[in-house]
Amino acid sequence: MARELERGRKSYKRHAWADAYQALSLADKVVPLAVEDLELLAMSAYMIARDDDYLRALDRAYHAYLDAGESVRAVRCAFWLGLRLLFRGETGRATGWLARAKRLIECEERDCVEAGYLLLPVVQQHIDAGEWEAAYAAAGNAAEIGDRFGEADLIACARHLQGLVLMQQGQVEQGLRLLDEAMLAVTAGELSPLVTGLIYCSVIDGCQQVYAVDRAREWTTALARWCEAQPEMVSFTGKCLVHRAEIMQLHGAWPEALVEARRGCERFEKGIDPQRPASAFYQLAEIHRLQGDFTAAEEAYRSASRWGWEPQPGLALLRMAQGRVEIAAGAIRRVVSATTDPLQLARLLPACVDIMLDAGEIEDAHAACQTLKEITDRFDTGLLGAIAAHAQGAVELAEGDAQAALGSLRRALQGWEQVKAPYMTARTRLLVGLACRALADEEGASLELDAACAVFEQLGAVPDLARLESLTKGPLSAHPHGLTPRELQVLRLIATGRTNKVIAAELFLSQRTVDRHVSNIFTKLTLPSRAAATAYAYEHKLI
Repeated sequence: MARELERGRKSYKRHAWADAYQALSLADKVVPLAVEDLELLAMSAYMIARDDDYLRALDRAYHAYLDAGESVRAVRCAFWLGLRLLFRGETGRATGWLARAKRLIECEERDCVEAGYLLLPVVQQHIDAGEWEAAYAAAGNAAEIGDRFGEADLIACARHLQGLVLMQQGQVEQGLRLLDEAMLAVTAGELSPLVTGLIYCSVIDGCQQVYAVDRAREWTTALARWCEAQPEMVSFTGKCLVHRAEIMQLHGAWPEALVEARRGCERFEKGIDPQRPASAFYQLAEIHRLQGDFTAAEEAYRSASRWGWEPQPGLALLRMAQGRVEIAAGAIRRVVSATTDPLQLARLLPACVDIMLDAGEIEDAHAACQTLKEITDRFDTGLLGAIAAHAQGAVELAEGDAQAALGSLRRALQGWEQVKAPYMTARTRLLVGLACRALADEEGASLELDAACAVFEQLGAVPDLARLESLTKGPLSAHPHGLTPRELQVLRLIATGRTNKVIAAELFLSQRTVDRHVSNIFTKLTLPSRAAATAYAYEHKLI
C-alpha cells in the first residue's frame, strides 16, 4: 500500500493523471486514503474525465473533514461538488451542496477564503439573469477576499468573471484587459490544474463571443501547449481541439481543421472523453459544408443537434447551398426571432442576410443588416466590424447602389486581411468584383473575380466556386478541363494509383461521394477508364 501511495503522490506532482489515479485507487482498496490523498484522487479522476469517481472521492473528503472538525476544509469540498453538479445540469443536488457549504460558513466565527468561493455561483446566477451590475459587484467582492487571503485561484476566477460581465455590457476592451490579467496567472502556472483548465476554456469562449480573434488564437495556442504537456489528461482536451479547428478554419487551413474537429468527435465515440461532442460535430459540419460535401455536413449537423447543439445558422446555410431557399429562410427566421442575446444574435445575422438576399427578400436582409450594425456599434473589436461591413456591402449591392457597396466592402476587406481570413477575403472580393462590373469597370471586376476564384480553388470551396460561376455567368477557373477543384484533386489521386476507398479516407469524404466525383470526371473528360484518366492527367501536366 505504501509503495502505491507514494507512486500516486509522485505521479500527481508531475501531472501523470492516469497513473496517479490508478496508484491512489489501488492504495485506497488496501487502506482507505487519508483525506489529503482523497483530494489528490478526486483531482486525478477529474483530469482523466472520470466524473463520477471525482464526485465520490470529493464526497468522502467532505465527510472526512467534517468528522475531523475541519469544517472550513469541508466547505471547499462542498463548493467544488456543487460547482461540478451545476456544470452537469444537476441543479437540485448542486443547490443542496452549496447550501450545505453556506450553512457551515455561517457557523464559523472567523473570516475565511471559502466565503469568496461561495460568491462565484452567485455571480453566475446574476449573469444568467442579466443582472450585470450585481454580477460585477459580487465578483469584485470575491476578488477582494482572494486578495486578502492571497488565494490565486479565487482571484483569477473572480477577475475573469468581471471581465466577462464588462464584455456583455459592451465594455469590450476593459473586459479583455481583466481576462488578460487572469490569463497571466494561468500561463505562469500559478493556479491549480482544475482552475487552469476552467479559465482557459471560459476565456477563449469569451474572446470568441466578441470576435477577439487575436486573443482567442493566442490563448488557444497556450491551451494546446498545456494539454500536450499532460498526455494523460482527458478533461479540457476535447474543447481544445474544437477551438483549434475554429482558428484553423478562419485562417484557411481547412484540411487541418477537419482533422482536429474529427479528433474531437472520435474522442467521444471511442470512449476516451465522456464530454458531449456537440460543438465538435458542428465544427465538422461547417467544414464539410464549405467544401461542398453536403451529405457529410448534414450528418454532422444532425449529430450536433442530437447532442443538444443548435445547428443554426450552419444548417440553414447548407439548405441555401442545396437550393432549398424557402426551408433555409424559414429556419433562419425562426432562430433569429427566438434569440435575444446580442452576441448570439450577431452569429446568426450574417447568415440571415445571405439567405434573405438569396430568397429575394431585400427588405428583410436590410433589416437584419441594420440590427447587426447596431450590435457592432456596441461590441466591435474589429472582426465584427468586418462582418457587418460585408453584410452591408452585400445589401447595398442588391439594392443597386454599387458605389456605396464598394466603400462598405473595402472596409470589410481591411478587417479580413488584418486577421488573415482568406475565405472571407475571397467572398468579399467576389462582391467587389460584381460592384466593379455594375459600375462598368470590367478590368477591375476581372481582377477581383480572378483573385476570389484562385482562393476558392486553393481552399477547395466548391459551393463558392459554383456560386461565383453562376453570378458571373460563366466559369472563371484557370483550368480548361472544366473540373471542379475537388474533381481535380480526385483525378490527381487516381493518377497515383489510389482506389476510391483510399481517396475517400485521405480526403475525409464518403466513398459514395468519391464515386460520384470519379463518374463526373469520366463524363466531363469523356474517358473510358482509370488508366485513361491517369494518362490524361500526365498528358495535361495536372500531377
